[in-house]
Amino acid sequence: MATSPLSLTSKPPSITRLRHQRPPLTTVRASAATVTTTTGMPDHHHPSLEITGGGADRFLPAFNTLHLPYKPFPIIGWNRHLETIFAAFFRTVPEVKYRRECLRTQDNGTIALDWVYGDHRSLPSDSPILILLPGLTGGSQDSYVKHMLVKANSKGWRVVVFNSRGCSNSPVTTPQLQTASFTADTCHVVDHVSSRYPKASIYAVGWSLGGNILVNYLGREHHRCSLSGAVSLCNPFNLVIADENLRKGFNNIYDRALRGGLSRTFEKHASLFEEMHDEYNVQAGLNPRTVREYDEAITRVSLGYKSVDEYYSNSCSCHVVQHVRIPLLCIQAANDPIAPIEATPYSDIKDNPNCMLIVTPQGGHLGWVAGDDAPFGAPWTDNVVIEFLEHLQKNASKPESS
Repeated sequence: MATSPLSLTSKPPSITRLRHQRPPLTTVRASAATVTTTTGMPDHHHPSLEITGGGADRFLPAFNTLHLPYKPFPIIGWNRHLETIFAAFFRTVPEVKYRRECLRTQDNGTIALDWVYGDHRSLPSDSPILILLPGLTGGSQDSYVKHMLVKANSKGWRVVVFNSRGCSNSPVTTPQLQTASFTADTCHVVDHVSSRYPKASIYAVGWSLGGNILVNYLGREHHRCSLSGAVSLCNPFNLVIADENLRKGFNNIYDRALRGGLSRTFEKHASLFEEMHDEYNVQAGLNPRTVREYDEAITRVSLGYKSVDEYYSNSCSCHVVQHVRIPLLCIQAANDPIAPIEATPYSDIKDNPNCMLIVTPQGGHLGWVAGDDAPFGAPWTDNVVIEFLEHLQKNASKPESS
């Protein structure tokens, strides 16, 4: 579980009343028979799925799989914890050969990009590009990342994995590791990819904390975002609510797994932090009792926040969904133990004509053990994501070369 990209968070007193209530899904509620949406487009999604969003009518024609019922794999898919743990440990890991590229940032940090080996020679320069953002402590080695990569690559897409600072054995050159709200690295990666392939349309997919980082980028940097579309999966959205949920009952097992991954990564680079005359608590970073304790000792200091509560409350991507200006598909599981469904900003997604939300009844966290490839193959979401992206690419005009 060390590399499982689960989520983190906490609850500052100043925003204890912040909640995203789950409203009745009247926007695009399905029936067993084919119905017609308000735009007159045929609606072919199954009632086992909940679909809403200001862009739902616009994007529904993209999907061929949503008319089928969501059928979780027997036994495994009936329990959210079993499904989450099964997917983390027993899902197959496709063979992928990477070519690593390290980028130096303005603050002298290092980002590791893993490209599919050989694509720079075999694919045209205008092939669509997909940037993948793994979850907390995750990277290009994770099974869900590789499955998505293989699926997109088989369709002729150029794929690159954006490993956050310190993840996937990437070099660390400054006292800062992966964080939930730092969008400068995402800007740097998108700009770099865009400059390298100026004729290509660029898209992004993020999971869990990577989804939160991606949506933060889309909302905060909407004035300069050069992506043509994006997908967010099992995004915690509201880190305050997610942390409150993470510390309940059996969910503590995920907190232990995550803090273990964080401390092991930190241990490799602790000397960088020991040299800093700042508030870093290196000992707590090496042996944290919780993810929250690690973030109080290390993460919030690297970003200049006064407390971990301030860091969490300012890192919620739910606050910026209203500002997203490109097509965004969000996929959540109603029983996700790490990214609770009540943290999902339903109202803002419904009010934004660029957003669409799909909620599956089961799925756990990064599980979605359902569909033809279950239980060991690709998650159910992969086909849905590819249908959405290919629909956008088919209808997108190529960006002008800068």
